[in-house]
Amino acid sequence: MDVSGILEEHKNRFKSVQVDRLIPVEHDLGLLASFDINMLDENKLRASQKKRDAYLKELSREGAQLLVNELFSQPTAVDEDSVYAMLPKVTSTLPREKPLPKVKPMTRWEKFAKLKGIDQRKKSRMVFDENTDEWRPRFGYKGVNNDGLNQWLIEVPGNADQYADQYEVRR
Repeated sequence: MDVSGILEEHKNRFKSVQVDRLIPVEHDLGLLASFDINMLDENKLRASQKKRDAYLKELSREGAQLLVNELFSQPTAVDEDSVYAMLPKVTSTLPREKPLPKVKPMTRWEKFAKLKGIDQRKKSRMVFDENTDEWRPRFGYKGVNNDGLNQWLIEVPGNADQYADQYEVRR
């Protein structure tokens, strides 16, 4: 029984895993990227939409095949469920969209505070009032700073001037 015809037909159905390029393709397996600097065929790019798409699809397949071939040449680690390729370190640097921000110069106050050792601490908005045993705002409505000002009558102490404004004294 001759199966050579069947094998040849089966072989023609799948593309080859060997891809030949005029200029070798650079790979950065740390980024899983390939850099192909080979020239594109302008005649095929200017051809009809169908031929151009087929050409670009073939180029993409070949580039992906080259990357997969490189991945399979790397050392592997075996786990219970699968096999992992050990990727090398990144060899190429990708450019940033924008330059790095410049370091802002210190203001006069920041220089002075650093020289004197002043820490900039933010005060919390709520303060615990021990008289009422509850948390109250530091300032504003029902604030701790308004305690004596909300009373409609303030008694004049015996040793104080009886004509002095007691609301002003409490502020």
